[in-house]
Amino acid sequence: MEWTDQGIVLSTRPHGESAAVVTLLAREHGRHAGLVMGGRSSRQRGHTEPGSVVAVRWRGRLAEHLGTYVLEPLRGYAAGLLDDPPRLAALASACALAEAALPEHQPHPALYDGLCALFEVLDGAPAWAEAYVRWEVGLLAELGFGLDLERCAVTGEVSGNEYLAFVSPRTGRAVSVSAGEPYRDRLLALPGFLVGRGQGGPDEVAAGLRLTGHFLERHVLNAPLPPARERLAVRLMRT
Repeated sequence: MEWTDQGIVLSTRPHGESAAVVTLLAREHGRHAGLVMGGRSSRQRGHTEPGSVVAVRWRGRLAEHLGTYVLEPLRGYAAGLLDDPPRLAALASACALAEAALPEHQPHPALYDGLCALFEVLDGAPAWAEAYVRWEVGLLAELGFGLDLERCAVTGEVSGNEYLAFVSPRTGRAVSVSAGEPYRDRLLALPGFLVGRGQGGPDEVAAGLRLTGHFLERHVLNAPLPPARERLAVRLMRT
């Protein structure tokens, strides 16, 4: 069997003396691993780093086999972020979450495109942290656990997004400030920038990470968040 595609490198681990097992998010083939012969060599190491976009050819006897990859580099994002540790941490977090959350061999072209768009934002846009939180919201939606931030879960009213201030940790539905205030200790804060109110900022980004992290842990991963995601949250809180 053989197929060709474009993919984003999510992780690389050593295999034998010089080979590497590379896990990709392939646009039309989903999360997929393959063996890259000589993948740890100086010639290939650069484009097997997480966050690299590659053209890929996979070959294997059966679809469920590991198979082998031949990779051609298209764009490497990590190298351009080496002097900006927070942005590099966001790239690493996104790759780790995609690897942990996505089922094998199930295509998610919208998520592939969204991850490429996030990398472009990390490459220079100022509001990259808010964009990262939005990407996690999109990841939840792509996997069937989208947050309902359109109307108040208690009143059912759509009275302007500026009145939505909380999210139910059980249902993922927004709650207005008046309905949620008596129960604010039991609810998750809803950052204004996620509902079109304001531009965000460090406090709102931190609230957004707590919000998405809660649902990623409980409804997608059923496990703790990947260490790379935890490091990003800690780094942004320190910043």
